[in-house]
Amino acid sequence: MRFVIRLLLAITVALAVGFGLSYYALTNGRLFGAVEIGPWTAWPDAGSPAPNPYTRGHITRDAAFQLGRAEGLQFTATADNAGDPLDLDCTYMLTGHVPVSSFWTLMAVGPNWVNLAGPDQDAALRSSAVLRENDGSFRIAVGTALRPGNWMELAGEGPFTLVLSLYDTTALSGFNSADMTLPDIVREACP
Repeated sequence: MRFVIRLLLAITVALAVGFGLSYYALTNGRLFGAVEIGPWTAWPDAGSPAPNPYTRGHITRDAAFQLGRAEGLQFTATADNAGDPLDLDCTYMLTGHVPVSSFWTLMAVGPNWVNLAGPDQDAALRSSAVLRENDGSFRIAVGTALRPGNWMELAGEGPFTLVLSLYDTTALSGFNSADMTLPDIVREACP
């Protein structure tokens, strides 16, 4: 009887650990193919012809369109720099630089990858439309409340994800990847 109980306990632990690690690898994936820089996450192998098994699982689970490796790289952020989830009831300020790229876009999507651009707004904010400081940095206000300067108007409510797509970039290609920075996401106000 003790043997049967120990066997059932061993099977239960093995299943819990196996399914738990699989779930972690497909959702978070930091240890299995995802790269995190501040609040931003990217899957560099997502656009390659033969991605690793964890990246392949992530692509299947997300079912989102992926850029080819030669086309660019896509970063997503679901939280601000403090680790708090992004919420449409709050306003945020993105500050800093974007890695070297020919062109980049920034957009906000809902839980089902539905674009949250405000009415009569472009689906994404383009790098060619962003005002910059003398040092090349920028400040972009993100939210539903009108703001001066660079402003990305959003509509809706609830959680959202910021998607930064870098086109024709050397980011994470091995050239100066260690000191690469992405914009900070700072929560400014919440009701």
